[in-house]
Amino acid sequence: MKGREKKRLKVFVTGIVQGVGFRPFVYRLAVSLNLKGWVANTTYGVVIEVEGEEEKLVEFLKLLDKKKPQISKIFSLEYKFLPPVGYETFEIRKSKEEGKVKVSVLPDISTCEDCLKELFDPNDRRYLYPFINCTNCGPRFTIIEKLPYDRKNTSMKVFEMCEDCKKEYEDPTNRRFHAQPNACWKCGPNVSFWNSDKKKVAEGIDAIELVVDYIKKGKIVAVKGIGGFHILCDASNSKAVRILRERKKREEKPFAVMFKSVEEVEKHAHLSEKERLAIEGPESPIVILKKKKESNISEEVAPRNSTVGAFLPYSPIHHLILSKLENPVVATSCNITDEPIVKDNETAISLIGNLVDGVLTHNRDIVRRCDDSVVRVMGRVRVPIRRSRGFVPVPVLLKFNLKRQVLALGGHMRNTVAVAKDNKVYLSQHIGDIDNVYAEEFFKEVVKDMLSLFEVEPGVVVCDRHPGYFSTKFGEEMFGNKLVKVYHHHAHIISCMAENEVEVGEKVIGLSYDGTGYGEDGTIWGGEVIVADYTEFERKFHLLRYPLLGGEWAVKEPYRSAYALLKVAEFKPEEILRVDEKKLAFLEFMMKKGNYPETSSLGRLFDGISAILGICYVATYQAQGAILLEQIAEESDVQTAYPFEIAGGEIDWRPVVRGVVEDLKKSEDLSVIARKFHNTVILFSVKCAEILREETGINTVALSGGVFQNKLIFEGVSSKLKEKNFRVLVHQIVPPNDGGISLGQAVYGGLI
Repeated sequence: MKGREKKRLKVFVTGIVQGVGFRPFVYRLAVSLNLKGWVANTTYGVVIEVEGEEEKLVEFLKLLDKKKPQISKIFSLEYKFLPPVGYETFEIRKSKEEGKVKVSVLPDISTCEDCLKELFDPNDRRYLYPFINCTNCGPRFTIIEKLPYDRKNTSMKVFEMCEDCKKEYEDPTNRRFHAQPNACWKCGPNVSFWNSDKKKVAEGIDAIELVVDYIKKGKIVAVKGIGGFHILCDASNSKAVRILRERKKREEKPFAVMFKSVEEVEKHAHLSEKERLAIEGPESPIVILKKKKESNISEEVAPRNSTVGAFLPYSPIHHLILSKLENPVVATSCNITDEPIVKDNETAISLIGNLVDGVLTHNRDIVRRCDDSVVRVMGRVRVPIRRSRGFVPVPVLLKFNLKRQVLALGGHMRNTVAVAKDNKVYLSQHIGDIDNVYAEEFFKEVVKDMLSLFEVEPGVVVCDRHPGYFSTKFGEEMFGNKLVKVYHHHAHIISCMAENEVEVGEKVIGLSYDGTGYGEDGTIWGGEVIVADYTEFERKFHLLRYPLLGGEWAVKEPYRSAYALLKVAEFKPEEILRVDEKKLAFLEFMMKKGNYPETSSLGRLFDGISAILGICYVATYQAQGAILLEQIAEESDVQTAYPFEIAGGEIDWRPVVRGVVEDLKKSEDLSVIARKFHNTVILFSVKCAEILREETGINTVALSGGVFQNKLIFEGVSSKLKEKNFRVLVHQIVPPNDGGISLGQAVYGGLI
């Protein structure tokens, strides 16, 4: 049974967890569940390793938060499942660096239960106060201007505490002792509502009531939160969501949905035990869940999509609004698609009439914008899709020290940057795709901010080798001789190795699968099987190259990849693709002229198969074709696959395309074809790993790249490899997509 499989769980806890009986509590909890391992204090919080049956480890995670000592508080809780090492007892280890926790900047922390009770208690002086907080919750990362973390160095410095708040702040026995954002109705920030005429018409709880009234009437409202403005509307109101799509220029990309409680989530979506752990965690991320058929959430929220990105209120303002609504709300970043999230009042108010119908502002400045985090539970582990609010800026702790301080500039899509020193790598909040001048400015702002905030003077700066990336050009312009470059797909595998504590010098087999990355031979890579350590790699297998017609246009128009695949597999694309004849003739002209780059991208192969099946000809958001193909494949449980060939270092996909077209001509169900394609990717991945184990003796396989956001591929490849007795490394701390490569870059730069 899967639940009885033995594993090791490593947990990193920050918060009020030292000097409060936390380690003895962990000891008692572990022993009661018959788990072996250890717990220790570090200068960055508490680290725990426990080993035992997987179901007991999940129970341990649940009880760690629920049964912790009353005086303790957990601010962030990152964890990962690793292979067991054979602990025989559980012990409290002597810490190497006892004493004060040195977490200089904490993440923003969702509203705690004590504050929530006060928020809705009519007898409390902070009743319905939209900025209630204490030492155990509230904004941190998004309000701090510089270190040390004192009120005078935050955006709360303009609010002088009243006598009552000051007494709490100075009382060591009070839970608001030294709570820097401490405030109340008398002395703290307040909210204001601006109507369709861009006039301020209400403050305080009246402003909250107006937000609720607007949403109930089907209107669209911008609401200032912790790291920026959200846009809210009724998630069950198709007309409102459709209007939001038109205004935001976001055709089909799914919107996130905020629910008032986990019980409400369960009415609309399937929720496993580990998904419940994720959604109720202190970070309050968006969790991608399977939507229930009986849900009344509008189809417009996620067109043609069987999942919903669900999350819970994490600030007092959200709790106040959701408590007065019957339906869940769309809660999406306030911005025009592909631009950074709005954080300033003036900008938000300027959007009234064009993007929103009204705006709820407040007068506490947001120092740094920070989007919501996104996770997905796959293969019984929590995998980050976007690591941002709630997780940032907690460092990724390495098993070794770096030789020098590093700045890593990330990639182009889903960009994050990182700074590193000693054994810590600090990843920035999500920056996103650097496709416009606003994103470029945000990127520059974050680079400057991270270097200053963490007092890093880099001995080396690392960027991607793609010559066209803005981050690469920025690195060349700003850092000159300090700049080193690392190949995209190597950085992916390094990031996976680092978070899984691979030793320096150890080699792994890396499956580096994504849509786009610059390769050693000047072509676009993306279906790569490499042998790598932290500083070097060798490409062993790759997908047979094919034309990337129109370069980046092929990403937006998957029918271009479909045309190339069909042509190379010796079909007549015009007989299969239902695409305008002129467009096909133009692609034929490009093929004859040889006017195109070549690619080995597995991401584009997914796109192409999706278009061949008529599922997605034109993508309105990143990886839409692949996402829809995965969801259709989930409708079938067929176990068969298409033929493929591996020879001369190439994975030949042409037999796969021939099999797909043959099934299509036989009118086979699309779900069966899609599932067989997924099964094929799983099989050739495992086959490559087996060949390399035989050749090199390496038994560890690291899975990284955006393709491993696909649940069928993630679970299928990892489980089949484990059946073959491989040690399998997957992402649990940073995303497998390009949001995680800054970690790989930082480690590379610190070790070369």
